[in-house]
Amino acid sequence: MSSLYSIVDGKLQPATRRALMKESLIEDWVAADPSLLGLDALVIGRQVPTDHGKFIDLLALDASGALIIIELKKDRTPREIVAQVLDYASWVRTLTTPQIYERAERYLQTRLVTAFREKFGEAIPEQLNGSHSMLIVASELDPASRRIVEYLSEEHGVAINTVFFNVFEANGQEWLTTDFLLDQEEVEERSERKVRPPWSGYYFVNAGLGEHRSWTDMKRYGFVSAGGGEFYTKRLEQLAVGDEIFVYDKGKGYIGYGVVTSEAQLASDFMTPDGLLFEQALAEPRMKRPGEPADRAEYVVGVEWRKTVEPSQAKWFKGAFANQNIVCKLRDQATVDFLITEFGVGG
Repeated sequence: MSSLYSIVDGKLQPATRRALMKESLIEDWVAADPSLLGLDALVIGRQVPTDHGKFIDLLALDASGALIIIELKKDRTPREIVAQVLDYASWVRTLTTPQIYERAERYLQTRLVTAFREKFGEAIPEQLNGSHSMLIVASELDPASRRIVEYLSEEHGVAINTVFFNVFEANGQEWLTTDFLLDQEEVEERSERKVRPPWSGYYFVNAGLGEHRSWTDMKRYGFVSAGGGEFYTKRLEQLAVGDEIFVYDKGKGYIGYGVVTSEAQLASDFMTPDGLLFEQALAEPRMKRPGEPADRAEYVVGVEWRKTVEPSQAKWFKGAFANQNIVCKLRDQATVDFLITEFGVGG
């Protein structure tokens, strides 16, 4: 259970936790910005009618073409919500690619291929709904429901999790916090084991190039990075010294192959051969995130680059693996074989 404190005159003052008055507010917020739930996803439906006479609160699509069922419940979640979301999943799994297009374009009021490219910066997969996941959103979860969700995920690899929304109030201000019941990365990993090939031994890493990150800096000083909150930075903790990584630039392709030389640490503490990283001439100084809270700081993992290319020369083929994760295990054998050849691994 989250607690929140404000600092006033050097003293901690606890904020009061309270219930959200309208469940529809959460639905509005998530529909507008799924990243509130840590999702890099495109919402393609709201109050989606099923063939069973029920309505799914939100239906979303991730960069791999997988569907995400998002079900919201106000205050304490009854045990029935777990059965309800599983019932929704039994219907969602039957949706064909044409059916998804039809429903998505009705909701988006535009072509799905256009909305997908605008969201993810890449072409939509030919086949959609290769897998699906479930996310329950609540202020609380009763013990029985908690046990059921944990059992389904941990013992049977079902892609189900719960996000807790908490509203706090103090000094006339309100704050919103989110917590996961289970580590979402582990939930995804367990569910993937059931349907995906064994791990290749290589890791996929998202470069996240843009406002806070420069490929020039990464190559020059030997690192990959993530920031903006623990949800993103803790993904780097999967990487250990000696791990081999392929780095992906969203919407373009793979741009680097290297070996991890140091584990995740604050970027401000990272040492280059010439001293601290933040004391060097950075191509993207906004990596320092001036004026942002400490919990949004950038973290880095040291990398010895074996081969890199410019984003304009990124390595890619139609159907190659890519997704929204900061770090994940690379399993698609066709992609692995392609990258080994293109980056001269082992040669």
